[in-house]
Amino acid sequence: MFPKYDVIVVGAGHAGCEAAVAAANLGSKVLLATMNMQTIAQMSCNPAMGGVAKGQIVREVDALGGYSGIVTDHTMIQFRMLNRSKGPAMWSPRAQSDRMLFAAKWRNMLEANPNIDFWQEMVTGLIVKNGVVKGVTTSIGLEIESKSVVLTNGTFLNGLIHIGEKQFGGGRAGERAAKGITEQLISLGFEAGRMKTGTPPRVDGRSLNWEIMEVQPGDENPSKFSFTETPKLVKQRPCHITYTNPEVHEILKTGFDRSPMFNGRIRGTGPRYCPSIEDKIDRFAQRERHQLFVEPEGWDTVEIYVNGFSSSLPEDVQYKAMRKIPGFEHAKMFRPGYAIEYDYFPPTQLSISLETRLVKNLFFAGQINGTTGYEEAACQGLMAGINAHLTINDEEPFVLKRSEAYIGVLIDDLVNKGTNEPYRMFTSRAEYRILLRQDNADLRLTPMVKALGMQNLEGRLERVSEKEQNVTAIEKFLRNTSVDPSEINGFLAEKNSAPLKQKVKIQSVLLRPGIDLEDLRKNISTLGNFLENYDSESINLAGINVKYAGYTQKEQEMVEKMNRLEEVKLKNDVDYQSIVSLSAEAREKLSEMRPRTIGQASRISGVSPSDISVLLVHLGR
Repeated sequence: MFPKYDVIVVGAGHAGCEAAVAAANLGSKVLLATMNMQTIAQMSCNPAMGGVAKGQIVREVDALGGYSGIVTDHTMIQFRMLNRSKGPAMWSPRAQSDRMLFAAKWRNMLEANPNIDFWQEMVTGLIVKNGVVKGVTTSIGLEIESKSVVLTNGTFLNGLIHIGEKQFGGGRAGERAAKGITEQLISLGFEAGRMKTGTPPRVDGRSLNWEIMEVQPGDENPSKFSFTETPKLVKQRPCHITYTNPEVHEILKTGFDRSPMFNGRIRGTGPRYCPSIEDKIDRFAQRERHQLFVEPEGWDTVEIYVNGFSSSLPEDVQYKAMRKIPGFEHAKMFRPGYAIEYDYFPPTQLSISLETRLVKNLFFAGQINGTTGYEEAACQGLMAGINAHLTINDEEPFVLKRSEAYIGVLIDDLVNKGTNEPYRMFTSRAEYRILLRQDNADLRLTPMVKALGMQNLEGRLERVSEKEQNVTAIEKFLRNTSVDPSEINGFLAEKNSAPLKQKVKIQSVLLRPGIDLEDLRKNISTLGNFLENYDSESINLAGINVKYAGYTQKEQEMVEKMNRLEEVKLKNDVDYQSIVSLSAEAREKLSEMRPRTIGQASRISGVSPSDISVLLVHLGR
């Protein structure tokens, strides 16, 4: 009935979709297995992509040939560049999406790929022989063979939904949980744990009083995520902001005795940075209000997502409290918020390629690894799909360093440090965030993935090359072209910046605090005329490169020091137990995790700098 596949991807969420297209675009024959073909690429929680650090990840996924950025550009209803008041390393794109169009566009793009087949049924187990995965088994007893398997089960593994004192099995509202895989993996020697996440109520936008809420519009000149030729957003839907109040908090507290969070029924660890509303009013009792973002679910629906009001309290308490929020006095609820517990597998059981250590050719990606967020899932899926293809073709794994991508930071953190709470990416997790900006992801990453043989990069390298040439030309002009004091001193006075006394290069003016290239473009005629020949993306990147050159040079020097450790390889058969100068914990951790380099070993929890010195001596360094 079935051919033998190169890669079977289990689960069609954000991780599964990216895994499938990555492997398929490298030439593998892929089967994407999902319990429901109608919920492919479902936005299970908020209808948005990107955000602080997450936006950088989406742009990196796009630069590597993934589809999340393209799908978002085609289906977004609002775009905002966050953190514009801070330095460019912190600028983070975020888009509000049309939930239904997002899923439909993803499915269309998957179906357009001839290397991807689909199967709608629950996968209940793996076929494992002599420590190597050979395929999957399904709920109706089918055995489907493959050379590799990528598990992207999201919140479905033994998922348990909580609403007040009610609890029932499910992977998300209206869908059943997945059974069998956890139990088999444990029998194979894997360690499993439980995590928890939640979602807020959905309400009828026709029942809200929009007039008394703050309007949150999109950017005046919206940008986009993909480096390809995707459509520009020409109209936008606004979001709105409102706040809770002490009366709302008091009503919510009446349900605490029936809360699964507070009475011990939920045992899984929830996300620290996206707490439920009951958790917020318990932990931050001194605060009289909490901000809520009232977000539309699409262009043509009245369904509204109440961002910031995630809850697992009884539905009657949620409803009563919600109606005390300004603007929600007559709100009609479509469905209550709920919490969901699910199984995950501590990611220290993976190699840096996301292949499991216990079973060869088996890869994990997404929430099964303890992460939270569409973007974190998507990038793991992309990397697992790439490496599943490379592994079965006896090629070296594709690994991104911490200095090369936020994706590299995320995977390195997971594999070497693990996580005991849902892992979310932040800019603060990256040591080299000045280098890892959202505006240069294509320059950093597209040449790397092109070298792998990715087939959907038509025109991308040409665009990257053109962008590099444009940026170089603009930087050269800024370095070599002078500006006369008479032309610029008026503007400098407006900025409270010291006047020029003689001609200077434009670059030296740009280096002054509070002055950017757009300012100079408007006030220096030769520069304005020159830049008319260049696109805004190249202009912005050149301005950032010149203005922050000193900082980027320092970071690059740090990278080069770290890379010297990354280049010192460790063989997989090193007998760490025999190196008696290592601490007992280091011997145990190194034996278990088998780092590929000294640099990776240095980031393993429990391995000290003195242990690294011992290893270098052992290697003759």
